[in-house]
Amino acid sequence: MALWLQFGYKKNTMLGVLDGDTIDIYSGDIFNDPQPSGETCQLEDVDILMPCKPGKMLALWNNFYSRAEHEGWDIPPEPLYFVKTPNSFNAHLQPIIRPLSYDGPVVFEGELGIVIGKTCSHVSEIDAADHIFGYTCINDVTAKEILRRDPSFPQWTRAKGFDSFGVFGPYIATGLEVDTLVVQSRLDGELLQDYPVTDMVFRPHKLVSMISQDITLEPGDVIACGTGLDAAYMGDGQIIEISIEGIGVLSNTMTS
Repeated sequence: MALWLQFGYKKNTMLGVLDGDTIDIYSGDIFNDPQPSGETCQLEDVDILMPCKPGKMLALWNNFYSRAEHEGWDIPPEPLYFVKTPNSFNAHLQPIIRPLSYDGPVVFEGELGIVIGKTCSHVSEIDAADHIFGYTCINDVTAKEILRRDPSFPQWTRAKGFDSFGVFGPYIATGLEVDTLVVQSRLDGELLQDYPVTDMVFRPHKLVSMISQDITLEPGDVIACGTGLDAAYMGDGQIIEISIEGIGVLSNTMTS
């Protein structure tokens, strides 16, 4: 297993693998055989950036059995997903900014994220594993009141695509046993979400296969797997932490 990250160090953007509090620095492209440089630095001395630069982030809705049962939703026969636009992408420790045009409730959603490592089109579920680089933490932030403001047109892209609303990181973990993972979300330290990945309707390999029938996935693209029960509102000044053991803790503060 490895924890990959991108970081700012000595005015450069760098790639590395975290080993305790030490970063082993690599050269090259994270998705194209990066090589160890032999150099190291300390985690406390760097600025953690987004671990990759996705071309797109696709995010699932209604992908957990327990939430569907709680909400009274039917189980979908195929993945239901929307797009979070690149302007929304945001890193660990960076602020989640309330839009100036919106004063309604803002919701966090803790999720597992799949990071694509190889170009992926029309792949089978068995072959999907070879196209997944690793996994990350996601906070799929939502301006909830906008979502269904117009009854004729659910505004998924607008409600979820504001600047800073597509938070992911701090690391990409490789070599994980994904079915053992549990997603937890804490608001100012209070545990609000705590659900297993095994509750997914469409698990990661199935998701990648089915989405690849529709859309070509490229290295660095991220699929947010949807959220379980108990996503909640967050207010200005509150800290939201999304944690997945084996991946890390994604922490951000809501701000105006």
